Amino acid sequence: MTQQLPSQTPEEQYLRELIAHGLLIPMGVDGVYGRSAVFEDVLDRFGALVGQWGAENGAEVIRFPPVMNRHHFEHSGYMKNFPQLAGTIHSFCGGEKEHQALRRKMENGEDWTADQKAIDIVVTPAACYSLYPTVAQRGPLSREGALFDVYSWCLRHEPSLDPARMQLFRMREYVRLGTPEQVSEFRAAWIERGQRIIESLQVPARLDVANDPFFGRQGKLLANNQRDQNLKFELLIPITSEEKPTACLSFNYAQDYFGQLWNIPTADGAPCHSACVAFGMERIALAFFKHHGFDPKRWPAGVRKVLWG
Repeated sequence: MTQQLPSQTPEEQYLRELIAHGLLIPMGVDGVYGRSAVFEDVLDRFGALVGQWGAENGAEVIRFPPVMNRHHFEHSGYMKNFPQLAGTIHSFCGGEKEHQALRRKMENGEDWTADQKAIDIVVTPAACYSLYPTVAQRGPLSREGALFDVYSWCLRHEPSLDPARMQLFRMREYVRLGTPEQVSEFRAAWIERGQRIIESLQVPARLDVANDPFFGRQGKLLANNQRDQNLKFELLIPITSEEKPTACLSFNYAQDYFGQLWNIPTADGAPCHSACVAFGMERIALAFFKHHGFDPKRWPAGVRKVLWG
């Protein structure tokens, strides 16, 4: 049985098509879906392709769980900049008396969540957020700096009927730490590399300067500063709209923000700079289905050759 949605917007229409073809499985919450075997195969094939392009740089591979240390999360400044997107984890921490009260509230249809308490983990907001405290524990970087291949489930609390704006999704990142020169060279190389990867899969895309969704009045100043300094670029692919294409890859230069925040020095003792290229894995898979059709067996031969060999 498919979810009944009004056909009002291109986003809703595409979601209906994805569900009708069995690629996404609705779970009763906007932006949260199961994935079919076909969807997962496409996502895995693309992940393997990204790994091939990144292998030549000798990145250290780390796979983090979809949660992170709450104290690390608090220290990261995420709640200062993006409180509207964060996902915390709470649990029942009471005794028998509190449990009885909780059960009564649930039986009466009352809000039972108010008595839950935050525990020591939160849902990961970006794949790289667990990396910086991990690297900080190792001491100063070598003169070559460091390069990491990280991957994680992530959460952004922004419920939507746009299938390209899921609340739970996977992010693959290559993260470079080192001197400003090392980091800038890395980002420039991946901006070119990312465009070549998407071009090889015959999907239209364009590069544009961008900013993160900083919160509040102060956030507008941060966003303008980020754009003015070209600290963030995105590779945009039309998925549900030609006029408003979706950011599927981002190329971010954090300057020495994380180096200072986590006290990660270079070999010369200065706070390291960092940059990352992030792949929104579900978004890229959705772009393939949008432009090549819902049956991968009928995709263009050139695309199938790149993904399946």
